[in-house]
Amino acid sequence: NGAICIQPCSPSFHGERSFVCEDRKWQMFTDACASLDIQSLFQHCTSCLVVAVASFSFCSLIFSNFFSTLQRISEHDFSCIIPDILSSPAIPGNIADIVELLKNISLLLSENVSKGKMQGYSRIANHILNSSIISNWAFVKDRNAASILLDSVNLFAGKLLLRNGSESVQEHFISTKGYSVHRNASGKSFDFSVKFNNTGNITGRVVVPQEELSKLPKASKAISIAFPTLGAILEASRLDPVLVNGMVLSVSLPEELQHLLLVFEKVSKLENVKAQCVGWHSTERRWDSRACRVRSDNISSVVCICRHHRRTFKSFSILMSPAVLRNVVLDYITRVGLGLSIFSLLLCLVIEAVVWRHVTKTAITYMRHFCLVNIAVSLLVADVLFIVAAIVNNTALNYRLCVAATFFLHFFYLALFFWMFTLGLLILYGLLFVFFKITRSVFVATAFSIGYGCPLVISVLTVAITEPKNGYLRSGACWLNWYETKALLAFVVPALSIIVVNVMVVVVVVVKTGRPSVGEGCKSQDLSNVIRMSKNVALLTPLLGLTWGFGLATAINSRSLAFHVTFALLNAFQGFFILLFGTLLDRKTREALRMNCLSSKQKCSLPKVKIPPSPC
Repeated sequence: NGAICIQPCSPSFHGERSFVCEDRKWQMFTDACASLDIQSLFQHCTSCLVVAVASFSFCSLIFSNFFSTLQRISEHDFSCIIPDILSSPAIPGNIADIVELLKNISLLLSENVSKGKMQGYSRIANHILNSSIISNWAFVKDRNAASILLDSVNLFAGKLLLRNGSESVQEHFISTKGYSVHRNASGKSFDFSVKFNNTGNITGRVVVPQEELSKLPKASKAISIAFPTLGAILEASRLDPVLVNGMVLSVSLPEELQHLLLVFEKVSKLENVKAQCVGWHSTERRWDSRACRVRSDNISSVVCICRHHRRTFKSFSILMSPAVLRNVVLDYITRVGLGLSIFSLLLCLVIEAVVWRHVTKTAITYMRHFCLVNIAVSLLVADVLFIVAAIVNNTALNYRLCVAATFFLHFFYLALFFWMFTLGLLILYGLLFVFFKITRSVFVATAFSIGYGCPLVISVLTVAITEPKNGYLRSGACWLNWYETKALLAFVVPALSIIVVNVMVVVVVVVKTGRPSVGEGCKSQDLSNVIRMSKNVALLTPLLGLTWGFGLATAINSRSLAFHVTFALLNAFQGFFILLFGTLLDRKTREALRMNCLSSKQKCSLPKVKIPPSPC
């Protein structure tokens, strides 16, 4: 498994194929077999200028090597090479050679690009952008070939000369439009309707707002290019499991124009899937959500507001994430739950402050309430940071702020779990080590080391290891990356491990407290045991974070709305459950509140409810 096998091509092709062993079967990995001969493409062309062009050779056996030759390219266009290219099969090896050819043409012949040059260039690019050969891109040896093609086309089209203030070059799978713009214009839009596959066209629109045009010091040109299939090609040639759900729109604008409005028609029109506006980071060669934000989103189209930057963000599109459900019920539960959770946690901390001296007289109750307060503080800060992270991601588009929000969100969610872990250990201590006593100072030092020390180490190591590789954040949210660096494991592994340990704690509590009370009759023994155990489980489940275990169900079946609603209900309201089960239903806390009310000569009407004693 994982072995590599390299084979030469058939006699009519040059190059090689590589295969990788997966599940005891050879699977094709790369295919560099090519029928095109770049060196002989221009031999039949006469009256051409000699231009030195460095071309990449895909003819090596094991190692890649470069060869350079003199190629003859027309001063006005390169129509002489088009018939040979269009008649060649768009196999992976030929695709790689054509991408390299287009790259060299854009580097050496991009001055004063006439409409004829642009038409010839577009015809060559259109040949390898055809929707019928998208799957071939998965076997191109250079995984960045599609990104190189995008940069090459952007560079060449950006030098297009405009006659009479506008120009348009249309092919099936690439469309280029250019307009002259000036500061007094009321706004300029580029409307595209281009072929996506044999079933029909998709549309896109680029709008330069009037307030942006007013920044221009003089008349300038604006170029836009539409690629209906390039998103799927980028998807096929890369290992990132992202789904591009519209055309790719590129722009070449003056530096003064920085904000654009883009309208994308969705290829896949699903009701329960969110759209994400993104820009292609040309230096890092990946989709980046920091470049854009969603202005409106419906079942058929998305409106994006994007930030144009000549060096980094020149191409834009929309992504879809099938695992992200968009549902009004989920949004409502999250918002209401977070609000109620924050209010409940604040009330919990206020009550703990009022009754602290009454409920911490013994060592074991001091330790219990000490853990409870830190659980409430950690969850309160995490809930607030959850809201801050959402605001930063949706509006600020500031990468450093997003990193900071993610770091502290990661830290405080981990702190929440490690304090719940500390509480679980404390429960075991109270049940199993009755005659072993620890001092308060030792407990506080140990609890702080576990509750805040471990999360700090994990969160610092996570950002230190993944951020230098730009793999700390996930695309589209201020949260830990999963697909590229698996940074999310730094949260999932500790959280699930603690949940497993706390489940075992609950089992121990159920076994220990499942004995009949003194004086109970034989007939009521079984019913009493069931009631006692049920109450203990109900009390401990929110305090020990067992509700987070339902997250496994959403991971196994990410499209199930029932699982997502259950998970959202249990965890968005966790702060309320902590207030209810950790504070209000605690007998000693209620007695301390009643004593505090009586000492203040206030009328208290706390209901008298029979409540089981805490397992601690």
